[in-house]
Amino acid sequence: MASPIDAAGWRFDNSYARLPAGLHTRTTPVPVRSPKIVILNAPLATTLGLDAEAIGGPDGAGVCAGNTLPPVADPIAQAYAGHQYGHFTNLGDGRAILLGEQIAPDGRRCDIQLKGAGRTRYSRGGDGRAALGPMLREYLISEAMHALGIPTTRSLAVTMTGEAVFREEVLAGAVLVRVAASHIRVGTFEYAAAVADPSLLPALLAHAIGRHDPGLADAPEPAIAFLEAVIDRQAELVARWMHVGFVHGVMNTDNAAVSGETIDYGPCAFLDAYHPATVFSSIDRQGRYAYGNQPAITHWNLARLAESLLPAVPGEEPVALERIREVLATFPARYDRHALAGWRAKLGLFTMDDADQTLVSSLLTAMAEIRADFTDTFAALAGAAVSAAPPPPFDTGPLAVWLVAWRARLGRQSQSLAEVSARMRRTNPLVIPRNHRVEEALAAAAVGEMAPFERLLDAVTHPFDDAEETGPYRHGPPAGCGPYRTFCGT
Repeated sequence: MASPIDAAGWRFDNSYARLPAGLHTRTTPVPVRSPKIVILNAPLATTLGLDAEAIGGPDGAGVCAGNTLPPVADPIAQAYAGHQYGHFTNLGDGRAILLGEQIAPDGRRCDIQLKGAGRTRYSRGGDGRAALGPMLREYLISEAMHALGIPTTRSLAVTMTGEAVFREEVLAGAVLVRVAASHIRVGTFEYAAAVADPSLLPALLAHAIGRHDPGLADAPEPAIAFLEAVIDRQAELVARWMHVGFVHGVMNTDNAAVSGETIDYGPCAFLDAYHPATVFSSIDRQGRYAYGNQPAITHWNLARLAESLLPAVPGEEPVALERIREVLATFPARYDRHALAGWRAKLGLFTMDDADQTLVSSLLTAMAEIRADFTDTFAALAGAAVSAAPPPPFDTGPLAVWLVAWRARLGRQSQSLAEVSARMRRTNPLVIPRNHRVEEALAAAAVGEMAPFERLLDAVTHPFDDAEETGPYRHGPPAGCGPYRTFCGT
């Protein structure tokens, strides 16, 4: 039962905390010295039914840092496992604490989690804290993803703690308030299936279905129906990543949310020059999570979910295993369907043609050959639909050859070129969080100057606007910047 609404609008429930104790540990956030909110997501606060002015004040800063708790909050650290770079590990929230679930005015249930709130049972020697830069990075990228229409966790606030954290250097400490449909991961099911307590898996499955797929509660095979739903959500999510050149960077099973939201923005980045083998993460030395590998890794992660659900599938194990395999085998076709639908939209195609996949593949091959800028290329193509003279990079080389085939394909549908261009402008962003701009903004924030961050945030949350203000943020890095590398921030 949700709590009464207080002055700030907190209206909490704690359904996950009522699950068996093996799935979590009650954990109180560790108070910080002097909490100060440095960025507040007022529109998100309103959507959640919160008073942005109250949240942004001193009392709200205390809640956002973990010094005080919303009414009826029952804070916990969640237990989960994960295959990290292919190796199974028991994990859990080492620096994150789930305060509870805010019931929004529209009835949605949203996790409110503090990231960087102190040590937990699962910290494994870590300090449980977070630095300002990585928390601002997650705020920025998650809000950019939301503006792009990609399912994602979101960020309500970043609060400085007034304390230092010690990594390779001394950094300012911060806490992120993360908002999610839930924090149930593939790794949560792996954990529930791996431990000796047989009550955990059925309890977790029933909770996840009730949370994300209530219509499946009476399905003849709930575990199979749930697996199908998660497969489809993950197929669509990763297809959308591919459409904007997003590289997650750390696709471990503990970072695969069954809700279908993007979660964990540690070493992520966006493509500038296109190549499918692009890797940004400093620790992904083998390219496991490269841009072009993301669909296959998603399939691999879903296989781990399928294995975990096997005990919940009725029938003898050989029969249950065959049912699981049948469902898992649908991933490639589901992914291809979502991916091709998105590529068609990016190319201004309203109809279906058997040769469309070849048209997409040949475009990407040509882009890789000349290392074309991913975002700029698709933005230019929207203009090429209504321009007699092909714009760069479609005016020469392999892209000029491809353009002829594309224009011939447009001629086989009834929509006007103006309609084609309009669809493409709604689908192909002009602005993404360019890696060099992100680093500039975070460097300025580290010395107390938030204006560059706020300007960049405004630009990336209006990715399709052809406005003067977004001009400085539209293009890739200047020549000579060298390869970009990202780090996990822990």
